[in-house]
Amino acid sequence: MTAAEALINAPEFTVSELSSALKRTVEDAYGHVRVRGEISGFRGAHSSGHCYFALKDENAKIEAVIWKGVHGRMRFKPQEGLEVIATGRLTTYPGSSKYQIVIEALEPAGVGALMALMEERKRKLAAEGLFDEARKQLLPWLPEVIGVVTSPTGAVIRDILHRLQDRFPRRVLVWPVRVQGEGSAEQIAAAIRGFNALPEGGRIPRPDLLIVARGGGSLEDLWSFNEEIVIRAAADSMIPLISAVGHETDITLIDFAADKRAPTPTAAAEMAVPVRAELFVEVSTFARRVLVCWQRGQEGRRNELRAAARALPAAGELLAIPRQRLDGAASSLPRALKANTHAHFRRFASAGARLTLRVLRAQVAQANQRLTASGERMAHAAGALLRHRRDRYAGLAIRLKTSKLSNANAQRQAILRDRECALRLAERARRALSTLMQRQQARVGHSGQLLAALSYRGVLARGFALVRDEQGFAVRAAAAIGPGARLNLEFADGRVAATADADRAAAVHAAKPVAGEPKPAAPKRTVKPAGQGSLF
Repeated sequence: MTAAEALINAPEFTVSELSSALKRTVEDAYGHVRVRGEISGFRGAHSSGHCYFALKDENAKIEAVIWKGVHGRMRFKPQEGLEVIATGRLTTYPGSSKYQIVIEALEPAGVGALMALMEERKRKLAAEGLFDEARKQLLPWLPEVIGVVTSPTGAVIRDILHRLQDRFPRRVLVWPVRVQGEGSAEQIAAAIRGFNALPEGGRIPRPDLLIVARGGGSLEDLWSFNEEIVIRAAADSMIPLISAVGHETDITLIDFAADKRAPTPTAAAEMAVPVRAELFVEVSTFARRVLVCWQRGQEGRRNELRAAARALPAAGELLAIPRQRLDGAASSLPRALKANTHAHFRRFASAGARLTLRVLRAQVAQANQRLTASGERMAHAAGALLRHRRDRYAGLAIRLKTSKLSNANAQRQAILRDRECALRLAERARRALSTLMQRQQARVGHSGQLLAALSYRGVLARGFALVRDEQGFAVRAAAAIGPGARLNLEFADGRVAATADADRAAAVHAAKPVAGEPKPAAPKRTVKPAGQGSLF
């Protein structure tokens, strides 16, 4: 029987039969197992009460499920990002052709790597003060322009736009970015800083409020919003910022740096603007209340005016007493005028009786006497004052002359002292300059002697020669000279050109020292080109 015939005669399975067979095989082979891994994708219990998530490590991932009854009895509940040890049965789920573990017991095995990194970064940034409440700004009550940093293709931006349209339509500027994957953190930070960099009154309006939004996902999917570059950009934003990343149970570090955290993107839109219909109702209510208050005030003032009008007497009653007093005053006015005229006449007559010619002459004589006495006293006072001023000026002149002589002597002595000081300083400067010149001359002479002692020309004067090649470089060994090479020999009294006639082997042999003769010293360093000669 051929292999093809064997395959044709193999029994046929339906998909359900094959899935059931695989399910029995997996359950029989493993039964109860203990698996260590990190919880990923956990979003809380399902509406049915069951819990669905995955256990993962560095290289693999396995789906996990906890039934409602088991979850209610568990002392330790699953949490996103925790590393746990799960005990349960390994089985398969035929509906999606994948295997999973049905967890019956769960115990913590340590904090997951991502959660540990997140906590460490949170402590570091909190120590820098990026999460302080004092840094957070108040959200504008009704922003004119709202900037949204999110993916342009997801459902998040549609939810935000629909919610804003329902509540209070505003102008929205969307900065499209990647919200997960490589480079997404840099794009989000650049978008936040870009909105803040927009000028006031520019072609593109500067937003009054920013919303950084993303839908739900695992801790790995939301990790871009835990990057330090994003946190610092959110903390440095001068525009109030709302963080709306993930669902209500998702926590990222940008939530702590933002001015406000929204549990969902839709909730962020609700925080951004009030409800226009409610504002209309509220304004209408205020208008009605203002109108009612005005009407009540008008009615109260009208009642007060009526009460005051009833309490006031009639016009005739108000003028009756003043009219009576006016009639009494009018009847007594002639007698009062006559009495006043007689009184003034008597005072005038009495004053006229005292003003006689003799009295006036006596008064003039007294005035002249007083004037003469005052003139004499003034002349005496002026003479005394003049003598006092003259004596004072004479004293001041004597003091001034004495002071001028003293000042001149003091200035003369100061000039003499300064001249002596200048002469001493000049002598010291001359001696110091002479000493400095001697030291410099001695130093120059010493340097010249040292240069002559170290110059290779002194060695040439003792009978040695310096060999150079055609390029002017010093030849350090015979092995470096080829047959027919052009050489330049420098002696103390001049230079001589030469040609190497022997081959390399002969040159090497000739270079070997004869027994009993001293070996020439090897050069210590390469000789520099001509023009910069050296002993070595």
